[in-house]
Amino acid sequence: MHRPMEGVRILEVAQFTFVPAAGAVLADWGASIVKIEHAEKGDAQRGLVRVLGYDAGGSSFSPIMEGPNRGKRSVGLALERPEARPVLEELVRNSDVFLTNFLPTARGKLGITLEDIRAINPDIIYVSGSGFGTEGPDAEKGGYDSTAFWARGGSAFGTTPAGADRVSFMPAGAYGDNIGGMTIAGGIAAALYGRAMTGETSELDVSLLAVGAWATQFTVNMALMKGEALPAQSTTRRSAAAGNPLTGAYQTADGRWIQLSMLQAGRYWPEFCRAIGHDELVDDDRFATDALITQNYAEAMEIFAQIIAAHPLAHWRAALKDVRGQWAVIQDSWEIGNDEALIANGRITEVLDAEGNPRKLVANPVKFDNAGVDVTRAPSFAEHTDEVLRELGFDDDRLIALKIAGAVT
Repeated sequence: MHRPMEGVRILEVAQFTFVPAAGAVLADWGASIVKIEHAEKGDAQRGLVRVLGYDAGGSSFSPIMEGPNRGKRSVGLALERPEARPVLEELVRNSDVFLTNFLPTARGKLGITLEDIRAINPDIIYVSGSGFGTEGPDAEKGGYDSTAFWARGGSAFGTTPAGADRVSFMPAGAYGDNIGGMTIAGGIAAALYGRAMTGETSELDVSLLAVGAWATQFTVNMALMKGEALPAQSTTRRSAAAGNPLTGAYQTADGRWIQLSMLQAGRYWPEFCRAIGHDELVDDDRFATDALITQNYAEAMEIFAQIIAAHPLAHWRAALKDVRGQWAVIQDSWEIGNDEALIANGRITEVLDAEGNPRKLVANPVKFDNAGVDVTRAPSFAEHTDEVLRELGFDDDRLIALKIAGAVT
């Protein structure tokens, strides 16, 4: 059962990453995804060649498209043309889920509102991804993850130290989009289960703002309890848990960082001190109890900082390899892509590009039945138009007529 969505048919009318990422996850899980793209322009994201300063173009294999669109089939369809309507309606009739991130006004103009789609298929699950939700004053506002998720949702504030001369930016392109896409995929799975159990269909909306607030909920909930905003992070704060020197980041001799997160300081203190080669700290009177570790944590942090700064990362990888306490190397993007645990668990997967060259992609984080995931590349623009329409019963004469009318690509 490692492809539990096998047989589920999803019609996606969406672009960029937020909602298409949900389709990619569901495709990883076995669902059949037909992606509708503008008949002339395609997904607007296909036109992005530079993202966060990185060159994202120059090849048929573009990570900005491959990540959120692998495993789908692309159909070029001019939804604004009446000649395209029979094609859309046939696709809707043959789908379990309709997935979109178009704004309400655009959906109305294109005839893809909840009412429009349910009039064609009353049992379909209707899913919209939005910037700020379907209700309220911002329902018609568009939003990207940098605005709705990162800025308005609290992550930018939470990661920017007090007094900083600039706001911290997202750690990766489409950061909130991918988290939000995973959220949508989970919601669709729940809706499918609910329909199977009760016979009742669902309408879902997942907003980037709501996902952002969920991600920062601890501080939001604390603020609501206290009745005021929590202060920005202190520039001098080094530990994740106040008073615990076995939490926080320490720099190595070669400029790398390791992150400690041993929340039970007293429990891990002896083992850690021995692992770093300083047995004398185990019986040091300054750190003899949990209370004393907390009381003298600043002094302990300085001691650890000096010790760790004396050796390169390779030394600490070996020294800390078998300690029970929790720690990790602060990895760069290449190291993540080659992480032994991710590879062993099949979370870095191979895919063949359009030229047949092997490439690698990050797989979705959910693993079924201890099996790897079978991933196929993202489609070229409108690559499957003829194939999908023939499956729907459109013969060559009708296909040619649709193309002459500009209804399909």
